[in-house]
Amino acid sequence: MEFKYDKHNKYHRFARSACITVISLIVFVWVWWIIARVTVNPAIPDPFLTFDALFDLIENGDSITGLSLGTYVKASLTKFIYGFLLALVVALPLGLLLGNFKILREFLTPWIEVLRPIAPIAWAPVFILLYGYKEGAMLVVFIGIFFPLLTNIIFGVTKIDPVLVDASKTLGASNLQIFLKVLIPSTVPYLMNGVKVGLGIGWMCIVAAELYATPLGGIGFYVANMITYGAFPEAFAGIIVIAVLGLLTTSLAEYVSKIVSKRMGIDA
Repeated sequence: MEFKYDKHNKYHRFARSACITVISLIVFVWVWWIIARVTVNPAIPDPFLTFDALFDLIENGDSITGLSLGTYVKASLTKFIYGFLLALVVALPLGLLLGNFKILREFLTPWIEVLRPIAPIAWAPVFILLYGYKEGAMLVVFIGIFFPLLTNIIFGVTKIDPVLVDASKTLGASNLQIFLKVLIPSTVPYLMNGVKVGLGIGWMCIVAAELYATPLGGIGFYVANMITYGAFPEAFAGIIVIAVLGLLTTSLAEYVSKIVSKRMGIDA
C-alpha cells in the first residue's frame, strides 16, 4: 500500500508541475502580447506573428538564403557539442588535479581569476579571425563552458570529507581505488552542476559567435540576418528555436545527472 501511495504522489507531483508550467507559458505569451500591443514597436513583434514565422521556418526554411531550419540547427549543434566535449576533456582532469594539490591550486588561481571574468563573447572576433568561423565559434563555446566546469569540479574536490579518504586508507584502499570510489563519485554532483550552468552559457556563446558567421554558420546567423532585414517575427522565431535547444540540452544534462548519481549511489 505504501508503494502505491508513493507512486500516486509521484504522478500527482508530475501532473501539478506540468499544469503550472503550461499556465506559466500561457501567461508569458499573454504578457508578451500586451507589451507588443502597448509599445507598438516593430522590434517587439506580436507573439502570434512570431509563431506563424516559426511554423513557416520549420516547413519552408529561410526564405532569404533558402536553407532549412535543420541545416542551421545542425551547424550550431556541431560546434556546440565539440566545444562542450573539449571543455569537459580539459576541465575534468585539471579540476581534479587542482582540487587535490593545494600548492598547485594556489599557484594557478590568479591565472583563472584573471581569465574567468572575461566575457566569452569578447573572444569571438579574436578566435574567428585566428581559426575561422567553425573552429573559432567552437573555441568560444569551449571558453564559456570551461570555467563553470573547472570551478565546480575544484569546489567539489575540496569539499570531500577527509574522513572518507582516511577511512578508505584504513581499509587498505589504494590511491587508484580512492580516486575511483571516493573522489570521482563525490565530485559528480558538482560536475553536473557545472555542466548545467555551462550549457546555458554555451548557447549564449555560440549565438554570439555566429553573429560573425556565414549563412552556414548556424541559427545565430539566421537571427542576426533577420534583424538586418527588419524581419523581427522571423528573428524572434529563431530565438525561440535557440531557447528550445538550450532547454533540451540542459534537460538532458539533468537526466544524465540523475542516472549517474543513482548508479553511483548518490542522492540526486
